[in-house]
Amino acid sequence: MADLEEDNKKLIEKFGAARISDIGELPDFYTFTNGLIYSHRDFDIYFKNLLKGEKSAIVSGFNASGTPHLGHLAVFDTNLFFQRKYGAKVYIPISDDESYVSLKVKTQEEALQNSFKLSRAIVALGFDLNNTKLIIDELYTDIYNYAIKLSRGVTYSEIRAIYGYTHDQNIGLHFYPTVQAAHIILPQILDHIKNVLVPIGPDEDSHLRTCRDLAGKFGYTKPAVLHSLFMPGVDGQKMSKSRGNAIFILDAEKEIRKKIMASFSGGATSIEEHRKIGGNPDVDIAYLYLKSYFLNHDESKQVYDDYKKGKLLSGELKNMLFEQVMKRVSDFRKAYEKVTIKDLEKVIMKNDDIDLQKLAEKAGIM
Repeated sequence: MADLEEDNKKLIEKFGAARISDIGELPDFYTFTNGLIYSHRDFDIYFKNLLKGEKSAIVSGFNASGTPHLGHLAVFDTNLFFQRKYGAKVYIPISDDESYVSLKVKTQEEALQNSFKLSRAIVALGFDLNNTKLIIDELYTDIYNYAIKLSRGVTYSEIRAIYGYTHDQNIGLHFYPTVQAAHIILPQILDHIKNVLVPIGPDEDSHLRTCRDLAGKFGYTKPAVLHSLFMPGVDGQKMSKSRGNAIFILDAEKEIRKKIMASFSGGATSIEEHRKIGGNPDVDIAYLYLKSYFLNHDESKQVYDDYKKGKLLSGELKNMLFEQVMKRVSDFRKAYEKVTIKDLEKVIMKNDDIDLQKLAEKAGIM
């Protein structure tokens, strides 16, 4: 699992990011206090402006190739924290077009269907409908005009060098970085909000480096960036949809239990041996998830000590995680069922000629 931190470390050592721990004052929120945020670009400036009451925004994208999993909740929780405590306006691009050109989905119809499901999930998480905007590019095509303007600031050679794209890959991939840059600069274009924060995973930093460079060229303020820590999947490997090693919040309860109970364990080979020599919480996925997402510092320390001494068994630890996950999932699903098309119409940006209700019904999600 230590290898999963390499991308985070590389951002500091090779690409000029700064450790979040070097900032003196940080938000009192679990994603910061539990170490889920690793590094940043200009977050100290963003947070200082936020505390002064400057109008601020968050841009936090989501890929339309699947549904949210446990790791995504931490990012959304962070966005919600800044919205609820400081009134930050939240923009959430749902990259239906990127999912299509990168072959993560087979058709645009599939990407749009996923986008509606994600929109419904985002509303169910509790975002303020009057202070949140969802951007689905197939429905809000103005974004491409902004991207065209930005495209003059980056060359084909630069895109190939940054992303490693090759001649045999479709041109949509090569153009998409400017679309993503347009998403990120959108608060400045539409609402004149210059204090912008973008929470991302470490593998997405190339997009932000491109955007920050373009922002400077076109007279916009460079957005601040937060890098989350790469979290392993239930098998201890890099979390990915293709591996099936993530806990998705729309999964059936039976499937969630199955994944948790089969998760990589730091327990001994038998109950007798575990009671005698204890377990290894440092490699145990159930402990890692509990410590990162659900427990405070004192609770984590108690569980760590009990597991290491053999007082707490691996199965008991997994049951603790299952109970915490299902409490969160159950609350979410109740809210998900209550989301209406009117709720979606308040938050989804679209062209004037688009009938959102008809599209949602056709996609089979309302």
